[in-house]
Amino acid sequence: MINIAIVGYGNVARGVHKALKNNPDMKLAAVFSRRPEAVRKEIGSIPVIRTDKDAPNQSVPIDVAILCGGSKDDVPVQGPLFARRYSTVDSFDTHAAIPDYFRRMDTVARESGNVSIISAGWDPGIFSLERVLGDAFLPSGKGYTFWGVGVSQGHSDAARTVEGVIDARSYTHPMESAMEQVRDGKTPEFTSRQKHRRVVYVVAEEGADKEKIRKAITGMPNYFSDYDTEVNFISREQMAKEHNTYPHGGFVMTSGTTDKKNKQIIEYRCQLTSNPEFTGSVLVACARAAFRLKNAGHKGAYTMLDIPPALYSPHLGETLRSKYT
Repeated sequence: MINIAIVGYGNVARGVHKALKNNPDMKLAAVFSRRPEAVRKEIGSIPVIRTDKDAPNQSVPIDVAILCGGSKDDVPVQGPLFARRYSTVDSFDTHAAIPDYFRRMDTVARESGNVSIISAGWDPGIFSLERVLGDAFLPSGKGYTFWGVGVSQGHSDAARTVEGVIDARSYTHPMESAMEQVRDGKTPEFTSRQKHRRVVYVVAEEGADKEKIRKAITGMPNYFSDYDTEVNFISREQMAKEHNTYPHGGFVMTSGTTDKKNKQIIEYRCQLTSNPEFTGSVLVACARAAFRLKNAGHKGAYTMLDIPPALYSPHLGETLRSKYT
């Protein structure tokens, strides 16, 4: 039995909690939270430990800590902190910062004799695997990643920072025309605007200048200004009824040739009704891999690219070879 701790208790953590119930070789041993009283009311008898600046205590047996906080402020701090005590898994998703974060986690995990799997999930994570496989199998090809249709939590957060906005959901839509070009065997260079568009639903304060809000969102650099962005104003009731789930997904494609005339296309699709619950399921599989790696004497940081697929699975090698090969 693998003892799992959840760090933070938001949407992804709830997804992890649900996933643990589907994995009989694991159990939830503890939750670390900055709001322990509220979490205790939600989860019942599981030990809840306050998360603060001090190192987490070892009052309960923990094999792997799954970090479920945000990539901006939580995981960069909590990752090294928890890796000093436990093997860890996280979904750090700031792509440009992954190499630096990997180095930091590798140093701490090696010093403490633990295993830390970073940047796990579907992107980065599964999509990372698909990009590497596409490049390996079609080295003369070109890879493409399309996201959506789904809710971008980061872009939604950005829209909520605009003055006069009470709530917002930003949906990412892949451009079908761009995907069809890739499926036709073409290898074009796309701008951000040619690959995706944004659709934002906003609940505005009463009396707010909606046109000003629209311009602030569509002109926001690094989030919306590089895309065709549609802004729709709706009521609180509509937001609660029509936008209360977090679907997402996307496509990874590689278009290439094995000689001058034979075009080869690889396409992987991920379609998620609940992004947090699916991410939680991936993190739980990675926790199993972290546990096995440590038990085999390994230490340091890993990404999903570095791990043999069999280590994620609850099945033994004989079953995998007979049923899945």
